[in-house]
Amino acid sequence: MGSSDLLVGLSFFCYLLTLLIIGVVAWRRTRNLSDFVLGGRSLGSWVTALSASASDMSGWLLLGLPGYAYLAGLESFWLALGLLIGTWLNWRLVAARLRIASEMSGNALTLPEYLSNRFNDASGLIRISSSFFILLFFLFYTSSGLVAGGKLFEAVFGLPYLWAVASGALIIILYTAFGGFLAVSWTDLFQGLLMLLALVTIPLYVLVEIGGLEGFLSTIEGSNAELLNPMTDSNGEPLGVIAIVSLMAWGLGYFGQPHILARFKAIKQSDFVPKAQRIAVSWVFITLTAATLSGLVGIPIFETPLEDAEKVFIRLVDLLFHPLVAGVCLAAILAAIMSTADSQLLVSSSTFTGDLYRLLLRKRASEAELVIVGRLAVLSIALIAFLLALDSESRVLDLVSYAWAGFGAAFGPAVLLSLYWKGMNRWGALAGILSGGLTVVLWKPLQGGLFDLYEIVPGFLISLAMIVLVSRLTSSRLYTAK
Repeated sequence: MGSSDLLVGLSFFCYLLTLLIIGVVAWRRTRNLSDFVLGGRSLGSWVTALSASASDMSGWLLLGLPGYAYLAGLESFWLALGLLIGTWLNWRLVAARLRIASEMSGNALTLPEYLSNRFNDASGLIRISSSFFILLFFLFYTSSGLVAGGKLFEAVFGLPYLWAVASGALIIILYTAFGGFLAVSWTDLFQGLLMLLALVTIPLYVLVEIGGLEGFLSTIEGSNAELLNPMTDSNGEPLGVIAIVSLMAWGLGYFGQPHILARFKAIKQSDFVPKAQRIAVSWVFITLTAATLSGLVGIPIFETPLEDAEKVFIRLVDLLFHPLVAGVCLAAILAAIMSTADSQLLVSSSTFTGDLYRLLLRKRASEAELVIVGRLAVLSIALIAFLLALDSESRVLDLVSYAWAGFGAAFGPAVLLSLYWKGMNRWGALAGILSGGLTVVLWKPLQGGLFDLYEIVPGFLISLAMIVLVSRLTSSRLYTAK
């Protein structure tokens, strides 16, 4: 191992040591299930904002999105725009109301528990069906994080893909299982700032080196002018309505992401939301812009096209920076991966523990027992996600898009209408969750014509229609979260 590898390794070691220290401190403050799942609803504006944003964006922000921009140019603008609008609307429409409603609905800790309590569902059907979709789609989402981690360790340290994935998985499991929600949230704050620093540094450095924005644009025009046209693909073909709607429809997914909604429920009080919203939306705007630019600046830098476009950020860091600085930037990729994977594992664990284990198996389980079961669930779910991630040909963006659509369609309409429509009842909620989730599962493998539309669009619309239709047909008007 050369001196440069040692310096990169030193940066990684310092970063990982920081995470483990945070995990130990949080472990000492985790006394019951509420602490483990929502940190005792004690988060401030900064931690809530950056934790929600960092857990949202994940490794695809530094791998998937730059890779997409590298291949498709400004076609990626529509995806970034949809995500920015979705972030703003989620904070604007959902955050404060969900914080209040979840506490009033029996101090609900998880999303299935909130929806079940909100509609007085004594049958447990809402809770069980919600838990099923959360566990299903989070397996794919967590797997995407492990794939991203595998690509990082494989590229930086030359590890075989199997050991690269295993290394990333082990680190995430350790601090998530021990520290719970507090560890996840505090590390997300640290990781969010690190991601911001790394993403902004790369495009700024390259733009200065190649003569500013004018030099950058002229260089890309010389390579392929179509990459600078947001209305065409890289071959100059018009994108079409289906393509643009599919890209912007990513924004619909925000309303149903359990790991993001958990941050809204955990903020100390709803009065903190406006400040957190400003911080979160600003962070998302800057990082999405920087991630897109990171992919675009790779076009003139690499004359020979990269075999794996999703490694463009890694290759830029390795090419441009001193090993010590490169180590910090590469640690930011690991931060992006971990900030989402840890949240997904925690939500999956809390869903299994609170919504299945306690509901179906051990109704009188003690708080200490539930915390232990939650930690064991983290290990079990991570192992299954690890097995799914062993396919080295997997693309991070593909795995994320499927899980994102599943959550957005299954839970987005249910969450929105539960906060704004008094006519919604438990049968409407159940119909919306089932129809939205199943539509995504069934639509995904279909291809051609209308079926090229991103599956979140039909899933979201069908779920919304089913909630309204079934609620009106059953005409039971329940509104417990007043």
